[in-house]
Amino acid sequence: MHCYDCAQEGRTDRTGIGTCTRCGLFTCADHSRITRTTVQRPVGVIPMTSAVQARRLVCGACRTAEVA
Repeated sequence: MHCYDCAQEGRTDRTGIGTCTRCGLFTCADHSRITRTTVQRPVGVIPMTSAVQARRLVCGACRTAEVA
């Protein structure tokens, strides 16, 4: 699959590396942002927060919208 943002720029030479967890579009390494996120998992009826943060891939447009 090809990167959506690269396709919008008229480039088809870039292969996507993953799917944005926010909008679902395929994105390449140039247009991707890796962020950290807290993971909660249920332990009985109480959600416990993991001490280790997980990685999350988002496209540049979604990342910009998240921090604005």
